[in-house]
Amino acid sequence: MSPAAAPEGFQGPKRGADRAVLLAHGAGADMHSVALKVVADALADVKVPSLRFNFPYRNAGRRAPDRPPVLLAAVREAAAELARVAKVPPDRLVLGGRSMGGRIGSLAASDPDDPIPALGLALLSYPLHPPGNPEKLRVDHFKRLAMPVLFVSGTRDAFGTPAELKRHAKKVKGPVTFCWIETGDHSVKPLKSSGMTAADAQRAVAEAVVAFVTGL
Repeated sequence: MSPAAAPEGFQGPKRGADRAVLLAHGAGADMHSVALKVVADALADVKVPSLRFNFPYRNAGRRAPDRPPVLLAAVREAAAELARVAKVPPDRLVLGGRSMGGRIGSLAASDPDDPIPALGLALLSYPLHPPGNPEKLRVDHFKRLAMPVLFVSGTRDAFGTPAELKRHAKKVKGPVTFCWIETGDHSVKPLKSSGMTAADAQRAVAEAVVAFVTGL
């Protein structure tokens, strides 16, 4: 790759932006998931660059996620690549993603020894706990998050109810913003009775991310 080349998942302007967004995929998806593409498109519309990338297990054709150290290293590498291509300082990146991807970004930003500098975190469908296993919480690192954090989740998400997420997000030191997709599940797919389509819900997620990122 030449120094000027952009990776496949990069969208938006290559110069002139003062912030950029890293978008990591969920455990069962990849960088081409509609959920991330809709957000990336919306960011590009307001001239905010973003980078979607695959974790190593996806590039290798495996379904089971890599171990946490490998996932964290991939986020670090992708963040450095985004800063290079978008020509923004590393501390002007918003780290985000869906489910596992967002969680790994938040872990990287809260590393007790070598945290990735982050302008903010955009956590889409944060997996607070495994479905049906509410005592197995993934919140130990919340107390080390001093940057603004956006949580976007469906109100029927089996990985964490709105009440659970609100309660545990109080541990976050930085300002917290919530966006709830009414009747949305972990994929933010709403019930037909809501009057919203799946596409409507994805657009609502993208709008919440754009408002958060541009408001930082």
